Amino acid sequence: KQWYQRRVAITAGGTASVSAMRAILKAEPDAEILMVGAEPHGPYMRPPLSKELWFNEDKAEASQMIFNDWSGNKRSLFYPDKLVDISELAPGAPALLKGVKVTKLDPTNQKVTLSTGEVVKYGKCLLAPGGEPKTLSSLKPTEKNACLSTKVHMFRNIAQYQQLSGELNDSAKVLVIGGGFVGSELAYAMTQTGAAVYQSFPEGGNMGRVLPKYLSNWTTKQLENAGVNIRPESKVVATECTDNGVQVHLSTGEELTVDHILVAVGLEPSTELGDSAGLEVHHEMGGYVVNAELEARSNLFVAGDAACFYDPVLGRRRVEHHDHAVVSGKLAGRNMAGAAQPYHHQSMFWSDLGPNVGYEAIGLVDSSLPTVGIWAHKDTVESDIRTDPGAHEKYEQGIVFYMDQNKVVGVLTWNIFGKIPIARQVIAAGEEHQDFGLLAKQFDIHTKH
Repeated sequence: KQWYQRRVAITAGGTASVSAMRAILKAEPDAEILMVGAEPHGPYMRPPLSKELWFNEDKAEASQMIFNDWSGNKRSLFYPDKLVDISELAPGAPALLKGVKVTKLDPTNQKVTLSTGEVVKYGKCLLAPGGEPKTLSSLKPTEKNACLSTKVHMFRNIAQYQQLSGELNDSAKVLVIGGGFVGSELAYAMTQTGAAVYQSFPEGGNMGRVLPKYLSNWTTKQLENAGVNIRPESKVVATECTDNGVQVHLSTGEELTVDHILVAVGLEPSTELGDSAGLEVHHEMGGYVVNAELEARSNLFVAGDAACFYDPVLGRRRVEHHDHAVVSGKLAGRNMAGAAQPYHHQSMFWSDLGPNVGYEAIGLVDSSLPTVGIWAHKDTVESDIRTDPGAHEKYEQGIVFYMDQNKVVGVLTWNIFGKIPIARQVIAAGEEHQDFGLLAKQFDIHTKH
């Protein structure tokens, strides 16, 4: 076996890993860092895979993972950080092993075994394995339905994006399963390919578990106007491979025949190393249980989707959002360099339905909670303040407060950006509110964003 001696080993090469690496190098510029990633690429950001990449009309650029953000700036999916080949290991020059998995973790002896048979001896180690997309039993390939192995896409990485973008055209039919963030983003994005797009989910409207009902219904209408054929309150109960494609049977009795199925029904955190390593996995939320410093065992830290951490405001949580990957990776990196700081950050998340609808949110954003919505037309000076706006309101710009006994526990800003720090302060204050018009003034909802 080949042995590598590293001060720091980082397993998996995503956003949390990059954030941790940057934090370590800031504290210790000469740190010896080895990053291990299963994909054949360097580290990259995942959100544009379901959003901006599909809107780049320059297909040559898109194939190189170049996209335009909603402000018109050209960007690369890949992080710019320089990572050298493993053969060039040197202090202060982080190295990357691509296309390699960690197969065994030994926290007691501080060793990581790789799929190549090589062993890494570490001083500190970060686990940031992310997760694998969940699927449905009706979508699993069988001998009878072997076509599902190529027709069903668990949309999570570059390879899946490249495969799908290369096969879609204006004669294709696509079914997106799932009505949450990623499912709704993908359904909207698929309209850019010219394909006929269908979307199925069990809720009554898009993002129905997050948005208040009126806003969920309005969002569904926007997707329908964009060309998505939505099938709410439906589940896929069976599939069948035919000469014309995949025949999908819905719980409503409807049958659809499509060429491709995109699955966006959640994420299962990757914790397969837990048993052999003796790590605790949370029995309800999933993910490795970590302490306030994101440490699972001595010198072994966890960040990103696979970290089940304690939130001082909201209790133990596991979060699957980009901002959490950035923040938890940064904190883990700082603590690996000796900072010993607890996690106290309220992470935020965002979603975009094309270039015209975007929102940011923080805290407990759950449609089962009472909400207060304050909305401002972009072409008027004053807003019409209502706790339950009517169905014909134009929800172009506004804010939704999620309440628990007159206290704000969550905030969602709709087409208003950069106000999360204010929302974080409102939630942390824990004060009771009666005048929501006054509260909304802090968010400057009348200014075009």
